Amino acid sequence: MNETHDVVVVGAGPVGLMLACELRLAGVDVLVVERLSEPDQTVKAGAINVPTAQALARRGLLPDLQAQQQATMAQFAAFRRDAGLAAPAAGNQRAAGHFAGLMLDTSIIDFEDPVFADLGPAAENWFISQQGIEAILARRAAELGVQVRRGVEVTGFADDGIGVTVDCGARIVRAGWLVGCDGGRSTVRKLAGFDFPGLDPEITGRQAIVEMTGAEQVQPGWHTTPTGIYVYGPMPGRFLTVELDGPPADRVTPVTAEELEGSFRRVTGVDVRITKVRSATRFTDNTRQVPNYRKGRVLLAGDAAHVHSPFGGQGLNLGVGDAVNLGWKLAGVVRGWADTGLLDTYTTERHPIGAWVLDWTRAQIALMRTDPRSRALRAVTAELLTTPDAATTIFKKISGILHRYDLGDSHPLTGAATPDIELTDGTRLSEHFATGTGILLDLTDSAELREIAARWPDRLTVVTAKPAQPRELSALLLRPDAIVAWATDTATLDGLPQALTRWFGTPLPAAN
Repeated sequence: MNETHDVVVVGAGPVGLMLACELRLAGVDVLVVERLSEPDQTVKAGAINVPTAQALARRGLLPDLQAQQQATMAQFAAFRRDAGLAAPAAGNQRAAGHFAGLMLDTSIIDFEDPVFADLGPAAENWFISQQGIEAILARRAAELGVQVRRGVEVTGFADDGIGVTVDCGARIVRAGWLVGCDGGRSTVRKLAGFDFPGLDPEITGRQAIVEMTGAEQVQPGWHTTPTGIYVYGPMPGRFLTVELDGPPADRVTPVTAEELEGSFRRVTGVDVRITKVRSATRFTDNTRQVPNYRKGRVLLAGDAAHVHSPFGGQGLNLGVGDAVNLGWKLAGVVRGWADTGLLDTYTTERHPIGAWVLDWTRAQIALMRTDPRSRALRAVTAELLTTPDAATTIFKKISGILHRYDLGDSHPLTGAATPDIELTDGTRLSEHFATGTGILLDLTDSAELREIAARWPDRLTVVTAKPAQPRELSALLLRPDAIVAWATDTATLDGLPQALTRWFGTPLPAAN
């Protein structure tokens, strides 16, 4: 036995790094092992949603997000100049997104809807690539002292009920827990024997960043053609094609310029010549999900637990959400203040959101088909999306702001992400999550509330600053993942001790 750790995380992509940072912030000894010797620069997700931005901002990473977005916007501006497009009007750069390639009109979305209130400055940061998120989290992991070992492949492991022995190349590592964050073809999932039911793929998608000639006739944006769908832009050399003639015969061999040229020509009808491939990948609409994200002392997160097509940009965000939900719970079990029953809530809370994403992407594939019935349905959907109600509803779902968990409480905030309230001391509520503890927000200066909270001193931070704007709320109990665990609009604290025990474990004895 070479070494021991509390947790071994397999995979150093955004999900694995996010989980490792959450664990380390809570004082857990975590080792990350990654098969690749260098970060993967293959073109992947190009944007994040509101929950992902908020999760990173709560850990003090808002400046990093803003810097990444500025760099991305500069790339967008370069593409628009090269394509002869006018710059967007000032104040009209808010992200909207698309559904099955049907772009939403930002101007008709009702941003006065109450669900858009109190999202905080993090919500303005959308245009950040998967590589950008990974770079931010890699720096964060290094700052926290997370051990990340690249070029290490897991070849086997054994769960004996009290720990996991992991074969990591030349090393044997002993850990209390093993978490697979190793992607859609997860070795951990396969070796552990998780069921992975779902639907087989029916499309071949290709995404690339290239240098090419002859693209002057190609229109920027999303477009439907008789043979598929294509996207050109929004950064120089980037395109995506979708062909609905079945999955690729080979997912492993490198994508060549000839393959990309052929697909681009078939879908666009434009005879381009690709002179250099900077990054390229194939993808399908294979949709699968494990029924339970935990099997003994082995857990899964991100694409290891669920796979789907990339349409709607949900994959990266879904994985980061898994990591944020799991991190503090697993840390509680490792540190001994929570029993393994808390880990059961990981699947209970995250599986329904994963299932929604699978259906969300399947519906988009149905609208992309080229048969006459599907094209008629697409035309009807396109017309509906020109209405404010439909555009607003779709945008709410794309942005992730409607995600919530059923925690069995009647208060309308319970189970939802906390509002990012501006406080009278000049801070925002999001800034108080930097240490990774839970938050008890006391808006009425209640001595009784502080007395109750004192029984969970190492797991809870009491914030007493008042809101800058009047609120009907009296108090909020917030989990480390910023989910509202309990709330009250009155002076009564009924249910607070029970909520604290449920989410933060057995309290210290009450003072005499």
